[in-house]
Amino acid sequence: LMCKPCVPSINWKCTRIVGPCLLTLGMLSIVANILLLFPGWAWKYLADGHITKQAKAVPGIWGGGITVSSAFLSVVLSKLALLGSAACFIMSGVGLTNGPLCLISIQTKNYLYDWSFWSTCLEPVGIVTWNICLFSILLLISAAEMVLASLQIINGCFGCLCGFCDGK
Repeated sequence: LMCKPCVPSINWKCTRIVGPCLLTLGMLSIVANILLLFPGWAWKYLADGHITKQAKAVPGIWGGGITVSSAFLSVVLSKLALLGSAACFIMSGVGLTNGPLCLISIQTKNYLYDWSFWSTCLEPVGIVTWNICLFSILLLISAAEMVLASLQIINGCFGCLCGFCDGK
């Protein structure tokens, strides 16, 4: 059952895809964050504690994943999803800015822009690219999740208001 819109300018058919989109992005966020814990597909860096604080905090799992995946259930959870995806966005940005932990430390704050420093991080192999790619993916996913969660909140609010208009 779809409510008859009180506000004719809203395309109610588009809002039906928000939930499935949030669910898909939530799952992608979980996968990306799990991969951050295993640079180069190796378990030893996690076991040795050689993973950044932001990756260990797993914002893609609890923020961009679980809370966002459950957002299509209700507006209340959508608000939680908005907060979770915002937290994932912020922590992923910090993780991207701070750079990875590597056995040979990168001594510059511009490592994102100066690719010559990437090769100074010898182990884990390719950690800079791994870190940049996955934290960038988390940034993009969480930004999309914030937009979709906001739409879900708006959709739920209008759905409640339209319930009053159905009988008129």
